[in-house]
Amino acid sequence: MDDFSGYASRPFAFVMGYCRRRSASHIGILLCVVAAVVCSVGTQYGVKSLVDALAHGPAHSGAVWLAFIFLVSLIAADNFLWRVASWVASFTFVGVTGDLRRDIFKHLTGHAPSYFANRMPGMLTSRITATSNAVFTVENMLAWNVLPPCIATIAAIALIGTVSLPMAGGLMIMAGIMVVAMFKMAAAGKPLHDDFANKAAAVDGEMVDVVNNMPLVRAFCGIDHEHDRFDATVGRELSARGRSLRYLEKLRVTHAAITVVLTISLLAWAITLWQRGGATTGDVVLVCTLGLSILHATRDLAVALVDITQHIARLSEAVATLLIPHELTDHPEAEPLQKSGAAIGFNNVSFRYPGSPSVFRRFNLRIQPGQRVGLVGESGGGKSTLFVLLQRFYDPERGSVTIDDQDISRVTQQSLRAAISVVPQDISLFHRSILENIRYGRPTATDDEVLRAAIAARCDFVETLPEGLATMVGDRGVKLSGGQRQRIAIARAFLKDAPILLLDEATSALDSESEEAIREALGHLMRGRTVIAIAHRLSTLRNFDRVVVLKNGKIIEDGQPACLMRKDGHYRNLVAKEMSRLSVHAA
Repeated sequence: MDDFSGYASRPFAFVMGYCRRRSASHIGILLCVVAAVVCSVGTQYGVKSLVDALAHGPAHSGAVWLAFIFLVSLIAADNFLWRVASWVASFTFVGVTGDLRRDIFKHLTGHAPSYFANRMPGMLTSRITATSNAVFTVENMLAWNVLPPCIATIAAIALIGTVSLPMAGGLMIMAGIMVVAMFKMAAAGKPLHDDFANKAAAVDGEMVDVVNNMPLVRAFCGIDHEHDRFDATVGRELSARGRSLRYLEKLRVTHAAITVVLTISLLAWAITLWQRGGATTGDVVLVCTLGLSILHATRDLAVALVDITQHIARLSEAVATLLIPHELTDHPEAEPLQKSGAAIGFNNVSFRYPGSPSVFRRFNLRIQPGQRVGLVGESGGGKSTLFVLLQRFYDPERGSVTIDDQDISRVTQQSLRAAISVVPQDISLFHRSILENIRYGRPTATDDEVLRAAIAARCDFVETLPEGLATMVGDRGVKLSGGQRQRIAIARAFLKDAPILLLDEATSALDSESEEAIREALGHLMRGRTVIAIAHRLSTLRNFDRVVVLKNGKIIEDGQPACLMRKDGHYRNLVAKEMSRLSVHAA
């Protein structure tokens, strides 16, 4: 299921799409359950037949044994069919959860950065699990707790009709009224169940958020504060869950009172018929056993219905969060990016982040193929935003961004990202080996190619590690220093070998000796590529072709570093301030 549009508000339609994928096995389960329940209820008629045959005395032993065979056949079929249904369901229901998690994960990873910026990662991942668990639980409850009592009630009423049609008609009317009333009452409690689902997701999000930021928590003595905050979050969840459960219990009590009264009335009616000669002893036994069956069936149905509403609420809440349409999608006529010279253009671009002031108004910048361009300026000038727009993490409000005169909004996002290598300031590493993290630049690369990329990026520290490239880096690379993480990122860019290279303070976390080695490696990496680098260490731009100085979303200086140094301008002042700081540190 690739297109999730419209499913955010229709959780049942969403689940049915996965059921249709495995329609044959679901139909098989349905048929087995229906047949098993019919056989189960039919055993009550078998008991009635046996009682009536026994009432005729030993002279009719043949009829007794026929009734016996009929009864045990129903019992055997009942048990066998349940086991077949359970066996098929063990593959089918599990398979649905696997299909669902794979597809939701694919959809989740297709969202724009703004989607993730406004939501806790822990809440998103917990919702995928919650959706999977809710669907598995709902399917099981429908198959084993909702469908059987419904069929049992219908079959029981039909058998009671063999004793008294008015009795069966009255039961049918009462059962219909009760089921409709239970549905309406269960639906009325949906806000309580939705509130519980939201509070439960918040608990998961809080836990993941704190665990991911444990160094920060410890550095600022925040453990007690986080304990208090988490206690409050759990308290809100427990209160919401209590309100939800108490509402469900009210439904159960209401149902129990009604079914007890109905069963007593049913039995009294059957005895009255017997007194008048309108029913046999077997008929009274049949009505008695079927009355108890209806009591248990409708009780089980009521419990299942009110329980399932909680799972459906959690499913609805998770689906509504996860299945919202993607903000950034490929144009219907998008073509793969045609790479020729990697010329970059920002053409009359106007852009603002959601809920923020404008970053650019009619901004223009042209970068020639193979040019190395440094972006400098104070924070908030728009340097990082240019990177964001070029990678199409956001679309501009007006204007266009082009690569080789191709509007990037009209090319496939996959081909666009394939043409760009990024070495970010905040290095992202998976909790995997160094080898796997470098290979992420090109998953098809051989071990030798990964090793050459590591050597080119001066990842000589790998030789000192006990497991070498097989060393696990820890969560987000916590086992490595900042400089080591940056060198892995540079090796990843070497391996990707894309025509456009974006550097965001690629040497900021390195000491001076390592920085010099990396500059040499970067010089080799930049050769023949279009390079845009954000730099706060202006010394890293000394061999660049061009420096663009940004301030408040505007270009205030643009030229070769040497030419800008000869002018009494902003760039020269920035270099002077940097030299002054270095002199102070050296002293």
